[in-house]
Amino acid sequence: MYLIIILIILLYVTYYVYKHLFPSPNINPDGKYVLITGCDTGFGHALAIELDKQGFNVLAGVYISNNIIILKNKLSSNANVFRLDITKEEDINAVYELVQKKTNKLHALVNNAGIGESGYIDWITLELIRKTMDVNFFGHVAMTKKFLPLLINKYDSRVINICSVAGFLTTPNLSAYSASKYALEAFSDCLRREMISWGLHVSIIEPGFMRTPIIEVNHISFEEFWSTLSKDVQTRWGEDFVKEQFNNQRNNVFIKYAEDPIKVVCALQHAVMNTKPYIRYRPGWQSSFIFFPLSMLPAWIVDLILIKFNKLTILPANVYKQLKD
Repeated sequence: MYLIIILIILLYVTYYVYKHLFPSPNINPDGKYVLITGCDTGFGHALAIELDKQGFNVLAGVYISNNIIILKNKLSSNANVFRLDITKEEDINAVYELVQKKTNKLHALVNNAGIGESGYIDWITLELIRKTMDVNFFGHVAMTKKFLPLLINKYDSRVINICSVAGFLTTPNLSAYSASKYALEAFSDCLRREMISWGLHVSIIEPGFMRTPIIEVNHISFEEFWSTLSKDVQTRWGEDFVKEQFNNQRNNVFIKYAEDPIKVVCALQHAVMNTKPYIRYRPGWQSSFIFFPLSMLPAWIVDLILIKFNKLTILPANVYKQLKD
């Protein structure tokens, strides 16, 4: 058994050393169109700029109208920037018409738009969960289904979905976000297996915490957060417990040591440009060396590690009351 494990590890290391020493070539970008969602900031914004420099015809969707001019000024005349809310069918249809006027063959669709909200399941609203699923999952499904005919008009095209380590490892406070990413992982795997005959590559990007606006936004104060909770939730959990969890989330070591987002942009570029894109990319040390190996452990061990990491020193108010009674 040990020999088999050692052999598997050696084969795995050999494979990655070979890929590093003998990388597959990139494609010719001339005449190839790439559609990217969520280009206001972060990965999408940087990717649009990099692919434009490489000579691709970039089609960049932004959510906030004011960001259209900002991004346009950073791109060549070959690029097109437009407003796109992936949760609205009319926006998707309008972009489809725009793209179809330029080409009937789409080289790549990069589903990048996303939102991230945290909070215990009992604290967050059903409306927030639905909103997260709409943006992080159903919006990408809608975009993929709409543009699939243009993608499979050309053999060797690709769909690239921005997932997360939260798509294979669930931690407290991230139920809505993790659910949306798990769903996108499953959708991506199914799409890849269904579209093999068409030569459609489907790549999944699974980064850890990166220094992007999704984690760098100005956080609300505890008092503001506490006021958003219903009275029964406040009574059930207690201010001391909620405050401890709020501070734990603020002081998360992985957020504190969030990585350079260029690692994700490089992975995205490879998925778009390379002749042999990978099925999964885990850019950065957090994803490759901590979260993915952790996800492979038995669930009860993962639970123990996460409980230890989460530092539960205060009991919820009603638990304390039950034990006291």
